Amino acid sequence: AMAARLVGPDALKPDEVLGLTFGRRAALDWRDRVTAQIGGGQVPLISTFHSFCYALVRMYQPSESYVSPIRLLSGPEQEVRSRQLFNSSINDGRLTWPQELMPAVGTRGLAEEVRAVMSRTRSHLMDPSQLVELGKKSQNETWQAIGKFMDEYLDVLDSEGVLDYSELIYRAVILSSQPEVQKDLHKRFKAIFVDEYQDTDPGQVALLKAMIGPETSLVVVGDVDQAIYGFRGADETG
Repeated sequence: AMAARLVGPDALKPDEVLGLTFGRRAALDWRDRVTAQIGGGQVPLISTFHSFCYALVRMYQPSESYVSPIRLLSGPEQEVRSRQLFNSSINDGRLTWPQELMPAVGTRGLAEEVRAVMSRTRSHLMDPSQLVELGKKSQNETWQAIGKFMDEYLDVLDSEGVLDYSELIYRAVILSSQPEVQKDLHKRFKAIFVDEYQDTDPGQVALLKAMIGPETSLVVVGDVDQAIYGFRGADETG
């Protein structure tokens, strides 16, 4: 389908076509297959969601920030940094944690659960304050505490000039919703293709919606039986 948009009398320019998927190897294979099918030459931008969002955030980052460009944390870095901040926040008395869960503080399992809740919160385009309010409405003290910690966590990462994966998608969605940025994206991309669509989360779907203009075509391919990222917020029905 992508190759068909790049050949013929009504062919689009390669830089007007975008392909998004979830793995680097899948993106490279996709690019190689399209290149072979159209006989070489220029190829469209085919990227992972995170690589595309990182480039988008960097593109519209204030010029003075290039002295210290935003850096994306790796998975292990996210795990270590969130656990360090969480433990110190409790030990220093900045965060009140439910008493019945105090024995779990310091364990890797609890740190992973806290990080998963924060990631899911961002993937649903929610702020920490909204998680706190949700916790109050549902009388869930744990969600309230995680919301308060998340506020500190994001402030610290921001001061260090780093982003985790869920925050990266969130910022890309906010950027793509700004009128001037959205206008640029609509003008640039005339056809967008998404592979493994069943693994998109609400944030990634919101990004796609913001990028689709009156003259943009969107083609997605997915199989609900192959959904594997539900644990990090993917919604195969979205």
